[in-house]
Amino acid sequence: MSKNCDESFTERLKAAERRHGLSAQEHQEQEPCVPQDTQKANQSLMRVALQVGTEMFSALLVGVAIGWELDHWLGTKAVFLIIFAILGGCAGVLSVWRLVRSMETS
Repeated sequence: MSKNCDESFTERLKAAERRHGLSAQEHQEQEPCVPQDTQKANQSLMRVALQVGTEMFSALLVGVAIGWELDHWLGTKAVFLIIFAILGGCAGVLSVWRLVRSMETS
């Protein structure tokens, strides 16, 4: 019984494709594919996003590490940690700003 159902479905599918002007080959060719330009743009965007995140994180991490060590060495309570965390964040923003500005000019 399932063999008849499968054959019946296949026949109805082929008939519908013929009615609508589609054949099995045309159907396979019409599958959506992403144009090459779009793929390159997506890869470039991903590269920039990864670079921005890395620049921000590393600048902040270096600032926090310097502040932590200065506080530990001088025996202060998170004064230098706060100062250098802010400086590290500013350095990260400046680095990202330079990256974006260089992308706009090219």
